[in-house]
Amino acid sequence: MMTVAGVILAAGRSVRMSPRNKLLETIGGRPVIARVAETALASAARPVVVVTGFEAERIAEALRGLDVALVQNPDFAAGLSTSLRAGLAALPAKSDGALILLGDMPCVEAGDLAALIAAFAAIDRNSICVPSRRGMWGNPILWGAAYFPEMMRLSGDAGAKLLLENHRERVTEVEAVSDGIFADVDVPSDLARLNTPGPDA
Repeated sequence: MMTVAGVILAAGRSVRMSPRNKLLETIGGRPVIARVAETALASAARPVVVVTGFEAERIAEALRGLDVALVQNPDFAAGLSTSLRAGLAALPAKSDGALILLGDMPCVEAGDLAALIAAFAAIDRNSICVPSRRGMWGNPILWGAAYFPEMMRLSGDAGAKLLLENHRERVTEVEAVSDGIFADVDVPSDLARLNTPGPDA
């Protein structure tokens, strides 16, 4: 069986939400980062690694009781790529691929992760599975282990999406179940919107 790990990037400084840490704000009574971790754990991805940096102790406390491995990134201020590298370096050598989840996207559904893993398992380690709705790509992205060396060479405040253009022929679009693949928390208005009950609530 293919083994897919989960890497949650949760080291950022929440500059646009300052002085609040967006990952510790709550949606439906649960911290944003805990919701992301719980969704990852509801999938077949194992292990689930959370890369921390800014306010690492508070993030760890929000994740208390969840079966995740915490990896501290001392270089988090140098940009997103440093957290990506720290997360990949912590994965078991036998991992066939990794779901790269963003810690500020609490509305991604477990069904989306299951669909990505199923699509990946049907292809091979050289595939990249991207969630899509209405022709638009979202997050998280499942990267085959074949791309880990390139991802480890990234630098600055850039994630692995920069590599997508270089490997478009290996991208498999996977239909997502909801718009959660687009919804992140950057500013207070994002948080307010996600905490507003829908018409059917």
